[in-house]
Amino acid sequence: MSIIKILAGLCLVVSISPALAEEKFKVCADPLNPPYSTKKEDGFENKIAELFAKELGQKVEYFWFAQRIGFIRNTLTASVNERDVDSDQYKCDIVMGVPEGYDMTLTTAPYYQSTYVLLIAKGRGWDDIKDATQLTELPLERQEAMRIAMFDRGPGTTWMQQNGLLDQGIPYQSMSGDSENNVAMQIDKDFKAKKIDMVILWGPMAAYVMSQSPKDSYSLIFMQSTPTLKFDFAMAMGVRKSDKEKKVILDKLIINNADKISEIIKRYNVPLVTPSKKKLSN
Repeated sequence: MSIIKILAGLCLVVSISPALAEEKFKVCADPLNPPYSTKKEDGFENKIAELFAKELGQKVEYFWFAQRIGFIRNTLTASVNERDVDSDQYKCDIVMGVPEGYDMTLTTAPYYQSTYVLLIAKGRGWDDIKDATQLTELPLERQEAMRIAMFDRGPGTTWMQQNGLLDQGIPYQSMSGDSENNVAMQIDKDFKAKKIDMVILWGPMAAYVMSQSPKDSYSLIFMQSTPTLKFDFAMAMGVRKSDKEKKVILDKLIINNADKISEIIKRYNVPLVTPSKKKLSN
């Protein structure tokens, strides 16, 4: 698709049939996953869902389920009538945040791109660290004093392994199944309890942790992707692989509301990087 067609798409208005206007904007979401989504509907994914529903003349309806292994199977592709495997009635239709190209869904164009960051609590002896590579160059005595959160998966752990820092890691689960804390909430609590001093954390979660403390409580350092280790990822929305019509509608909503989406995400202070270019379907 030429750049002229892409720019022309910016002027498109999503056409809404009377039938579509009567439908609900059915979102699959975690009820306790700040800063993305909560039952209070105060996460940035909640706000974007609300924006899109308004554009379509619909109301948001949530199917709540904890973000963990099996999330897609229990939400997006789960029939309302679990005994009828051939039913075309599903519990929900849209996952508001998945990596671009996620293999379990059909994904829209990306609507933001963030990165993993090194988040360091200030005033604990690490204020001189301005770049993650400095951690690898510290004297052994200082390295041994590090208390850095380390997850069971993700590029942060890979980076620590590549740089001989696994022994300094304090292990955490990426999906704990905790009904009272998501990952970002637990990291916030453990920072405040001084169980950890730093963490390599996905950008939106780092933004949430920082929002729970006074300004300037943390240093935030962007992790730099390399040819062998990627830290920045584009985020899209996910629909069922057969639901190409809904993908087209969402793609156009993303184009037409790019500025409003950006404003919402910026209110949550999510660290952003330059997004990759993505051709949209007509």
